[in-house]
Amino acid sequence: MNKKIKLGAAGLGLVQLTLLWGNQAIAQEAKSLNEVVVTTTKNDQKQSQTGKVVTVIDSVELSRSAGRNLSELLNQQAAINVVGAGSNIGKDKGVFFRGAAAAYTLIMIDGVPVNDASGAITTFDLRLFPVDQVERIEIIRGGQSTFHGSDAVAGVINIITKKKATKGNNVYGVATGGSYNTYKGTIGLNSRVDNFTYNVSYSHLKTDGISEAALPEGSTAIFDKDGAKQDAVNANFGIQLDPKFNINPFIRYNQSTFDYDDGAFADSKNTSLYRFLNVGTNAVYDLGETKFTLNYSHQNAFREYFGSYAGKYQGTIDLVDFYYNQKIGKKLNLLLGIDNRATDVTYYNASGTSKPSINLFSAYGSLFLHDLSVFNLEVGGRYNKHSKYGENYTYAITPSINVIEQVRLFGTISSAFRAPTLDMLFGRWGANLDLKPEKATNYEAGFNLSLLSNRIGLRVVGFKRKLTDAIVYTTGYINQDKQDDKGFEIEPNFKFGKLTFSGYYTYFKGKQVSGNTSSEILLRRPKDIYGANLGVQATDNLFFSVNYKYTGSRIDSDFSTWPSTNVALKSYQLVDFYAEYALVKKHIKLFADLKNITNEKYTEIIGYNTMGFNFNAGMSFNF
Repeated sequence: MNKKIKLGAAGLGLVQLTLLWGNQAIAQEAKSLNEVVVTTTKNDQKQSQTGKVVTVIDSVELSRSAGRNLSELLNQQAAINVVGAGSNIGKDKGVFFRGAAAAYTLIMIDGVPVNDASGAITTFDLRLFPVDQVERIEIIRGGQSTFHGSDAVAGVINIITKKKATKGNNVYGVATGGSYNTYKGTIGLNSRVDNFTYNVSYSHLKTDGISEAALPEGSTAIFDKDGAKQDAVNANFGIQLDPKFNINPFIRYNQSTFDYDDGAFADSKNTSLYRFLNVGTNAVYDLGETKFTLNYSHQNAFREYFGSYAGKYQGTIDLVDFYYNQKIGKKLNLLLGIDNRATDVTYYNASGTSKPSINLFSAYGSLFLHDLSVFNLEVGGRYNKHSKYGENYTYAITPSINVIEQVRLFGTISSAFRAPTLDMLFGRWGANLDLKPEKATNYEAGFNLSLLSNRIGLRVVGFKRKLTDAIVYTTGYINQDKQDDKGFEIEPNFKFGKLTFSGYYTYFKGKQVSGNTSSEILLRRPKDIYGANLGVQATDNLFFSVNYKYTGSRIDSDFSTWPSTNVALKSYQLVDFYAEYALVKKHIKLFADLKNITNEKYTEIIGYNTMGFNFNAGMSFNF
């Protein structure tokens, strides 16, 4: 009996056991997904009103993730594989969303795109945001450039920070310790005084880590540990100027140092310093049927490398996004908006500095037709004007049908793009000012089944993505590659009494065309990923869960050799266990998070270590 058949049989047995236990337990009220409001579409919608494929990681799940970092949490979600999540804490992390490369996922914080302009591919560094400062996360799959512009090719991850505040002084925090001399602490304070609110938190992390680089086969050398240290501040303020108008300034700051090695199988004593500052404001003028929203964000990323790859880079992004929502009757909403992104990067050289810049202006609009009998429809478009490559356009069409209350059909046809980065246009190696944007067309269709007042659910989605003008590096940067991807996702879930279960299976297959060469080898991307989480509220105060993830075989390239060689990586399975116990009317929770409890030996990236069995334990509190 092969591994998949065994897994299926075990799953059926688990379902039978759960149904028996659930029927005997006291029924608990199920939270309807139809009432979950999705903010990432810029037009607050119930999940039942949109045909987009949305996953929401809520505050309850986040409160049970204090022993994890953001990469580990995202790595447990359907359609997402975070390469580097199991590596040393200081190793960079790559989000592979629906099989797309890491550069094709847009990260946002509170609905505003965040990028690291100091980096070569400008993706936001997930290591820089502590999970303890997050209220919830919205994950939307598929091309979302019509709403959010460049980079939203495979999907969007919107990190929503903690802002809630009540009267009086409210203190919350987390203190943990664990493997590899890892210590983390968070302390926060929020309050409401008349029309003013604030939520301020500080997080500190320190770890000795493990060696980032793996030992070459047969070597008896001793590689040193590569540690990390991080300090982060997140502050949100709210000023209610009148019942219709509020302003919400914010400040985020992170300073991190990471030890790193010389590369695959190569030990060294190198250190990098990162500083990330993000300040800005959100302002909302809400007249009921009409609403105006302004987002302003200034991002300043600084990174310096000491050791074998010494260098210093600084990038800034100033973003202004202004949009207008209008309700037209009870069934139709209109969204119109403009945004402008000014980006520059400073290269510090021995002979001086250079500071190239680009500007991307966009105008966009969408119509939302909802609850028209059983039908919902979203139609939108976006115009983009880039200071170097000129103009491009995107569109999105998303219908959905609520066949009956328990069955919803949905689909999307959308286009997306990724603008060339400053490094590609002006960098010191292979720059090309004639680059065009990378373009993608996305198709997806599926259904959502909900039974027994949302206690049983099933979502099935098929997707296809055609990418053209992909930018690759040969003797320099050029638009050359094409990529055709397809796959499907299956996500069952149920909740009975004291038990909750969620699972997923993702299949992905892709073909890449470079010039006249075609290949189905896409580095670090498995065809099969599946996983499951089982949670048990054993008593009113005791909760525990088991999480399982299988990552299929894939190909990586060994860059420690010249020329590099492709190497097959074996599949692997990870099993984690979490438990928490609440005290003092649930104001205090003691928890333990045990990861890779089978001590699986596996490789994510050729030449780099992964963590064996490790744990974090500690306390969270809220008074």
